[in-house]
Amino acid sequence: MRIIAGRYGGRRLSSFEAKHLRPTTDRTKESLFGRLTPHLEGARVLDLFSGTGSLGLEALSRGAAYVDFVEQHRKSLNILRKNIRALDLPGSVYQVHSQDVFKFLKNYKGEPYQIIFADPPFTEKIADAVGQAVANSVVGGPGSLWVMESGGSEPLAEGYGSWESLYRKSFGDKVLSFFIIPE
Repeated sequence: MRIIAGRYGGRRLSSFEAKHLRPTTDRTKESLFGRLTPHLEGARVLDLFSGTGSLGLEALSRGAAYVDFVEQHRKSLNILRKNIRALDLPGSVYQVHSQDVFKFLKNYKGEPYQIIFADPPFTEKIADAVGQAVANSVVGGPGSLWVMESGGSEPLAEGYGSWESLYRKSFGDKVLSFFIIPE
């Protein structure tokens, strides 16, 4: 696993194998960030189920100003923190929240994020529940983009609350679904 492009492009990231993990492949990341490039510069990013931090760290490498990482799995948190240290990131550009994603979404009271990533464990089949939780949270606002990575067999709605479907693409057994809150 590596950072593909930007300031930290080519840098290797630590990872581990576990049945609940499904690392985002380089091909999927290239497609995801190809669509997000115009929106990344200076963006505030939320990385839900951040795992080892691959998506949030890629966003920082490509110009995002700040990332909140939300993860509760202890081994993932350890590797996320190791990856952050390896990149020598200043503390002002990120925060790690060691907590349940649903609790974070329910209790969030801050400013809306411009970009949100959600990559829930595919073994739990909770992508639709995550969609409902995002819709019921104040993490997004007009113009916010949200990208859900889910299993190909997981049903997702065409929209969630104010979030409208923008684009969907399959990568084998994974699906990237882009949603937006119109301005």
